[in-house]
Amino acid sequence: MTISVRRVAATAATAVLGAALAGCGGGAASDAGREARMGTPAASASGAPTASPHNGAPASPQPGAPQAGAPAKAPTLAPGPNGLTPVFERAKQQTDKTVALTFDADMTSDQGPRAAGGEHFDNPQLISTLRTLKVPSTVFMTGRWAEEYPDQTKSIGTDPNFEIANHSYSHHAFKSPCYGLPALDGAAARADVDRAFAAFRQAGAVNTVPYFRFPGGCYDDQALRALSTAKVTAVQWDVVSGDAFAKDADAVAEQVLAGVKPGSVVVMHCTRSAAPVTEEAVRKIVPELRGRGYRFVKVSELIGK
Repeated sequence: MTISVRRVAATAATAVLGAALAGCGGGAASDAGREARMGTPAASASGAPTASPHNGAPASPQPGAPQAGAPAKAPTLAPGPNGLTPVFERAKQQTDKTVALTFDADMTSDQGPRAAGGEHFDNPQLISTLRTLKVPSTVFMTGRWAEEYPDQTKSIGTDPNFEIANHSYSHHAFKSPCYGLPALDGAAARADVDRAFAAFRQAGAVNTVPYFRFPGGCYDDQALRALSTAKVTAVQWDVVSGDAFAKDADAVAEQVLAGVKPGSVVVMHCTRSAAPVTEEAVRKIVPELRGRGYRFVKVSELIGK
């Protein structure tokens, strides 16, 4: 299928994404934060990742550490200036036609009553479609989502087609202001990350990776410093899908197709109530990009290049 590409105004897309899910897309970084993106894969000359709490062999489980039965250890980036958490947006190797579709599984710490009332923060049909289409994907999950949907978390987190990355526990902001999200201070932010990894383990997920996505995409040097001891790589994106609260799957697909370049990271959502046309858009995006010669990969493969 060939889909014509019509441009969607970037400002409008950011506004919609900001309104949806309290701003799960489009954040600003400081100068030092931008420099943190210059980190390189923390790998030895043989190409194997260097030892860390996430890719070494600690005596006891660390936040985000691969669990028994997990696949090969995921690469991370070296720390940025002054030890700041490194930030990844797009693969440096930009000639290989690879692209990572990423899906934010959002649920805030106070949305339990809404879920109990019937609101769907999950999207099992999307996950089924990704499996059917054989699209390796990275799901950035909040710990609260994992608690609400433990069976789905385990299913995703034991499927080699997927990897689960950390999107915080509470989906509160790590920098303020950030689309009206409540803000966490440094100590609370660090604990929030640990709590999310613990929720994944509790649900039985093993395909977890030491990657973190800031709620709203909002971060600064203070946020990067607060997470430095977590030994994670912060993962942003270079393509905003505009799927949040979208009603037109074609428009979402066309926006993605207009933005994808070799090595791109696309941000989408795995939340039926707030992103109802994502699954339909994916069914349009995948064959079109494959027709253009693209190969779908998980974020860990992009970082490992």
